[in-house]
Amino acid sequence: MDKKQAINEIKTAQRSEITEHIFYKKLARSVKDAHNKEILLRISQDELRHYNLWKNYTGIVEKPDWLKIWGYYLVAKVFGLMFGLKAMEIGEGRAQVNYHNISSIVPQALEIAREEAEHEDRLIEMIDEERLNYIGSVVRGLNDALIELTGVLAGLTLALGEPRLIATAGLITGLAGSMSMAASEYLASKTEGGSKAPLKSALYTGVAYVFTVLFLVFPYLVLPNVYLSMGIMMVNAIIVITAFNFYFSVARSLSFWTRFFEMALLAIGIAAVSYGIGFIVRQALGVDV
Repeated sequence: MDKKQAINEIKTAQRSEITEHIFYKKLARSVKDAHNKEILLRISQDELRHYNLWKNYTGIVEKPDWLKIWGYYLVAKVFGLMFGLKAMEIGEGRAQVNYHNISSIVPQALEIAREEAEHEDRLIEMIDEERLNYIGSVVRGLNDALIELTGVLAGLTLALGEPRLIATAGLITGLAGSMSMAASEYLASKTEGGSKAPLKSALYTGVAYVFTVLFLVFPYLVLPNVYLSMGIMMVNAIIVITAFNFYFSVARSLSFWTRFFEMALLAIGIAAVSYGIGFIVRQALGVDV
């Protein structure tokens, strides 16, 4: 890499650092938790120090990318602090490639890459966010709703064959199930103890369950064809699984595909078995709706 290319790479890194400095500082001002605020300010100062180091080489003042700042800021406010930080971290990981490319000309580049890969990761993992503390409760609500309702709706599709009737039965089953799951989560959290509040755990589980039920039942409320409704219901189930696992994998830095395939295969498999049960029940009882 020649000097001109190196300077261009440094300018890119410099702009990235000042952008991230302002992002972390802006986010720190918006959070109420003193512990999280302190961590965000420490990361912000690290980014500013890196920016000033690059500035010594370029001799210019790089302007921040305000579109990126506001974009990640809104993501953090809507989807949660940890999700926003991890999304920013993924973008920052791309910048680390630049650091390694210019390390033969600027030896400090490797030190910055190491610090961002290790030190800032440790700081981010220290952040305490309530919604992630209750992620297990959300998982239980989503999983149970997906597995139970896809099975129930698939079975009722063939057994009953009337969309409004299927939707009614599905809603009754789903809402009753949400209350049952919320109560079970409350008792389990109370028995296990720990830092989670039993009532909040129950609320996260119940709300996740209800929203999933409504999303799955919706096609039967608006479409006259039960088989088309069942197909869209399964698509909705995959959408829920995809969205949740994407959020979870980013926020927790875990593999997306492993959990996705596990949940998807369970939902599809149980729906297929339940559809078969619906056929057997309909034939055995001589039901003709």
